[in-house]
Amino acid sequence: MATIRDVAELAGVSVASVSRALQQPERVSPKTRAKVMAAVAETGYQPNLMAVKFRSGKTSNLVVLVPTVANVFFARVISGMQSAAAERGYALLLGNTLGNAELEANYAKMVQTSQADGLIQLRAHNPFELDDSTGLLPMVNACEVLENDRFPVVTLDNRAAAKAITQHLIDLNHRRIAIIKGPQQSPLTQTRLAGYRDALADAGIEFDESLLFAGHFDLYSGREAAEQILALPVRPTAVVCANDEIAMGAIQGFKDAGLRIPEDISVTGFDDISFAEFCDPPLTTIAQPAEEFGRTSVNLLIDVLDNKVTKAPKVILPFELITRASTGPAPDQ
Repeated sequence: MATIRDVAELAGVSVASVSRALQQPERVSPKTRAKVMAAVAETGYQPNLMAVKFRSGKTSNLVVLVPTVANVFFARVISGMQSAAAERGYALLLGNTLGNAELEANYAKMVQTSQADGLIQLRAHNPFELDDSTGLLPMVNACEVLENDRFPVVTLDNRAAAKAITQHLIDLNHRRIAIIKGPQQSPLTQTRLAGYRDALADAGIEFDESLLFAGHFDLYSGREAAEQILALPVRPTAVVCANDEIAMGAIQGFKDAGLRIPEDISVTGFDDISFAEFCDPPLTTIAQPAEEFGRTSVNLLIDVLDNKVTKAPKVILPFELITRASTGPAPDQ
């Protein structure tokens, strides 16, 4: 791996001149900066994030990595980010990464090469190459988080929320409750499944693995899982879904088969996206403060960049159980 000394030697300047050219380009001549940048390109040198204190000059740009802009919940998060960024004099550069680690690493290099000041990641993956330095990275991880002492996280108590919505169904006398999960690799899937199991255990209901169904946080996987549930020898009376889109797809699948919601089967979601209130029937779900996710993430990142935060905090935002017409008492079986 190339070092700053390699760059200095190739460019024929001092290490201090390389440092100034990268951190404070206005303090060196255009000729010197051109030689330094040519040497950087030739050697493949990447500045140490901590050594240059994250940036070589404020750009007032923040990179936001989104797994998919097609997700309605993420759209609300981004809206909150835009408001907070504008208030503090920053602009957002949006990366629709589709979970591609290589693409995310390229966006992280924008921060490393001073094209942006910091980065917000909305999935559980660190796009920076970790080194031996200490201190915080110029990054906040929000929504789906990978807890790490190198960057702050903004999250929800997903386990408690999933337990609360499962308990809601148990309170309605449901005992055979299926769950349509999110992607297996997602931490959200694991924590929400844990909350579902917590509620069952507290109620003395035996966990039944045959009532677990795979999903992908989208409408189509919800409908596909509904078809699998309908094929069971004994149908569950209620279904917990890992997000609202899964729930809406499942509801459509059940209705296509002639089932009534909630008279024949109850369905719950998670997120409380804008469509949840207007689907047929309106969806019982967990409301997450999506815009607050965005606002908190931006403000926290800027505080990191301004050295106002020296340790990586874990911010847990509140949730609310929203009961609507998609859930009702368990039918007699």
